[in-house]
Amino acid sequence: MSDNRRNSIREYLQDNILITDGAMGTFFASVYDTQELPEFFNLREPEKVQQIHEKYIVSGAKLIRTNTYASNTISLGCSIEEVLENVRAACGIAKRAVAGREDVFIAGDIGPVIYDHNNMQEQVSREYSQIARAMLECGVDAIIFETFSDMSDIQEALCEIRDNSDVFTIVQFAVNQFGYSASGLSAKRLITEADSCACTDAVGLNCGVGPGHMCSIFDKMKLHTKKYITALPNAGYPQTVSNRMIFAADNSVYFSQKAEDIVSLGINIIGGCCGTTPEYTKKLCERLSGKKPVSKSEEVNSEKKEVKVRDNAFYRKKTNNEKLIAVELAPPVDSDDQKLMEAAHILQKSGVDVLTFPDSPSGRTRADSVLMAEKVAKETGIEVMPHLCCRDKNAIAMRSQLLGAHINNINNFLVITGDPVPSMVRQSVKAVFNFDSVGLMNIIRDMNESQFSESPIVYGGAINQTRRNLDVEISRVKKKMEAGATFFFTQPVFDDNGVARLKQVKNETGARILCGIMPFVSLKNAVFMKNEMTGIEVSDEIISRYRKCVTKEDGEAVGVQIAKEVIAKTTDFVDGYYFSFPFNRVYLLDRIL
Repeated sequence: MSDNRRNSIREYLQDNILITDGAMGTFFASVYDTQELPEFFNLREPEKVQQIHEKYIVSGAKLIRTNTYASNTISLGCSIEEVLENVRAACGIAKRAVAGREDVFIAGDIGPVIYDHNNMQEQVSREYSQIARAMLECGVDAIIFETFSDMSDIQEALCEIRDNSDVFTIVQFAVNQFGYSASGLSAKRLITEADSCACTDAVGLNCGVGPGHMCSIFDKMKLHTKKYITALPNAGYPQTVSNRMIFAADNSVYFSQKAEDIVSLGINIIGGCCGTTPEYTKKLCERLSGKKPVSKSEEVNSEKKEVKVRDNAFYRKKTNNEKLIAVELAPPVDSDDQKLMEAAHILQKSGVDVLTFPDSPSGRTRADSVLMAEKVAKETGIEVMPHLCCRDKNAIAMRSQLLGAHINNINNFLVITGDPVPSMVRQSVKAVFNFDSVGLMNIIRDMNESQFSESPIVYGGAINQTRRNLDVEISRVKKKMEAGATFFFTQPVFDDNGVARLKQVKNETGARILCGIMPFVSLKNAVFMKNEMTGIEVSDEIISRYRKCVTKEDGEAVGVQIAKEVIAKTTDFVDGYYFSFPFNRVYLLDRIL
């Protein structure tokens, strides 16, 4: 389609509310009594897809979305070449449906690809770009990314679209009734981030909630922006009958009434998602007939509340070149916490700044890190810092845990992605990995601004200076700093090579670093850590120093000496030290310091 037609979307929006079609998936299923994805019909029975488009057009829709929401390699279970063939067929169907109707626009529809964040993000980002490229070649008037939970996977595709075309681009997020997406971010943060992207023309919400809840979410946000705002709520909330999502009886009148309320809040593009039909579109057009869009005059109010750290013993800067001292205490594997509590009381007298508690490291069950931290804080008064890993909980559980921790004055966290579940139990225990550590940091940053501004959570991340490609690790550190991380704990350092790599990270990032110190206490301990713990590099020279040890005291003395050497070599550039003592031998701390 011509550039003039593409520009006419923007021209149309200057004086009109743009009404889109409704749901393809649920309406297609009800019309043709099928549970198959409608995308499969693009090549098999294209006339059925075209009939759905035509029904929405007749009902008054001025923008229809191509039948490509699930056209991706995961949903269709096919190659990218077959996906692109499907996309081109869908674009052709939409063009035939609007033939002779220059007042109806076509948006290429791209939905999220559900995948494992650990190893597929780059592949999926590339797939979005390939799909968008095929849509542009077919001459769509717009491209819409809908039902996403954040911007992370589509940034690359958006930039490529803008670099190669001035096509109208829309980004829409799905949130729950409380205004949070599956990645845990608030609607306001999502829309603000999409609005700040130079590659978007319109931003908004779709799916997830009915019109009433969507209206409330927009009303609370109080958005003001020069970009266009979209709202495509569901008809309501469905029931599952015989494994099929069924919506209640026609409530199109109510839907159109609430849609009018939504439009009054400054929304420019309105339509329907799951459960809506051509009847909803018809009622919507009748209700909004003659309505004019709210004028745009200001940018999104993206001013962040100033987040001030409370009186926090760990966060306070030291004087006279003193270093921050953190000590790790591993929660027990059973309900007996006697040894841990004894260690905590010993450290109470050692001037430690913070006690930190791992979150089931190595994917093996231990007592909950937050609850363990709470008990230690109450009994010793020492500042505490639970680790929080992304392996075992989704965004809902993470937010709940953070709220509960904050209520109990647990405001320090080390945020990590987490070790994988051991292979021997993967058949019965499944990891979640709803997001990685950067994603969780973004959630905490969002909560600090919206919920914890009076007493914000202080959080940091991990540095694995043993990673083979140190440039990749440095890039990760920078991303974590952008997500609000204010300190970093490192893997244990034992020799000059580890010191040099850590100094490079410090020089290139300026991060606030606590150097990891792990004093091995015997040859057996050192050999085990060298061979069975990932991320811990122990040289043969270090091992050889333990071969001369005969007694327990000899082993401890070597561990103390190596720790002192590392401290001497790093004291000029690190901000503190993070101690992890094998077998809770925390009494070694005084001998080291």
